Amino acid sequence: MHFLRSRVASLGLFLAVAVTPACQRAAYVAKPALAPTTAQPVGQTLPPDPKIAALIEPYQQKVTQQMAEVIGTAPVALKKNSGESPLANFIADIQRQRASAVMGTPIDVGVITNGGLRAEIPAGPIKLGGIFELMPFENELVVLDAPGSVMQQLFDYSARIKMAISGATYTVGADGKATSILIGGKPLNPASTYTVAISDYLAGGGDNMVFFKTIKPRGTGVLLRNAIADHIRQLTKEGKPVEAKVEGRVR
Repeated sequence: MHFLRSRVASLGLFLAVAVTPACQRAAYVAKPALAPTTAQPVGQTLPPDPKIAALIEPYQQKVTQQMAEVIGTAPVALKKNSGESPLANFIADIQRQRASAVMGTPIDVGVITNGGLRAEIPAGPIKLGGIFELMPFENELVVLDAPGSVMQQLFDYSARIKMAISGATYTVGADGKATSILIGGKPLNPASTYTVAISDYLAGGGDNMVFFKTIKPRGTGVLLRNAIADHIRQLTKEGKPVEAKVEGRVR
């Protein structure tokens, strides 16, 4: 009997060990309990720390001075609006021109959306700080090699909002899709590949441009913001004002 009890006890222990993993609790998840308030409230009424203020003062003065630099003049404000706009035309043209210079070959089209333009260029002196307001992102100018089928998707996307594209014209058909597409004055060829100057954000599918996501971009190493500022400086050097207009790129 003693032997039998020992065998039964051993069997019970074996079953307990074998079954235990299947009955383990879920992994422990920490639940931090934070105090409802901090020891030091943070707000506009909090006085600045004199040591920290003194530390950042030289940098703040330098940035303020840089942002106040006047880099050009606009006789008339460059504004954005739904559909084709002077501001969007101006920026898209800059993208195509700068990408062409960097790549050493003409770029077919330039693409920018209204969502990427966060401010307008007002009439009068143009300060560098205004370009940071216009383009506050660290977006790089890149180039895509897009087949004709993808370009058709781009123009159909553009037709829904009547967005202009630098280097091209098109007509919005009765069905809301793009027709009579001309790139560099020639009809869109589905069998051809076209170069597109665009921000890395849009190239990655931003603003629902998902048709570009499968294309590997070629970098230029140029921030879009810098391309805009450099172009305005060059216009000023040549004694030219900053101007743009609606040209009928979308019909």
